[in-house]
Amino acid sequence: MREAVERALRREGFSVSSFGDYVEPGTIIGEAPDLAVLDVMLPGGDGVELARRLRARRDLPIVFLTARDAIEDRIAGFTAGADDYVVKPFALEELLARVRAVLRRAGRLSTPLEAGDIVVDEQGGIAMRAGRDLAVTPTELRLLAFFVRHRGLVLSKHQLLTQVWGYDAYDPNVVEVHVSALRRKLGRDGASVLETVRGLGYRLTGR
Repeated sequence: MREAVERALRREGFSVSSFGDYVEPGTIIGEAPDLAVLDVMLPGGDGVELARRLRARRDLPIVFLTARDAIEDRIAGFTAGADDYVVKPFALEELLARVRAVLRRAGRLSTPLEAGDIVVDEQGGIAMRAGRDLAVTPTELRLLAFFVRHRGLVLSKHQLLTQVWGYDAYDPNVVEVHVSALRRKLGRDGASVLETVRGLGYRLTGR
């Protein structure tokens, strides 16, 4: 189920970090998420307690997934800080709609991403540089958005494959082809804006 949710979110243009069991709040916060989707019953810990600890440290929107549909379970979830509560089984379309609604209420959905003169509007499906439409494909849009979110950081090919494509296998050619395409669309200085850090990966300078 976790993998299905992860794939669905990525198809909608979201960058996703996922964990198979209970992790400390600092691990989640370290990913700088806009929203957390938590299962109430986590291997190694309690999802409700994790939500409580997360909200104590950061105003992070939370959507619960759970097989527990009793009213007292829902109350416990909302009391812990949940913004929505989705009961299993559920349709992925419903979950996506609820995620968008929570992000919209939190004011985290419609703001375009910016790095220098690069603007990425994920919801609108548009990327621009200095006011010029870059005419990117959906995959290029997700890739550029991920670079903009992590401007100045070196991102390995494996990180990009995992976060943008959702691949576990290491296929550097996929990344190289799309980075080359983005550089061409960014303009003559594309290689310096989206630079190669030899032996490590790529970095968006946003110059």
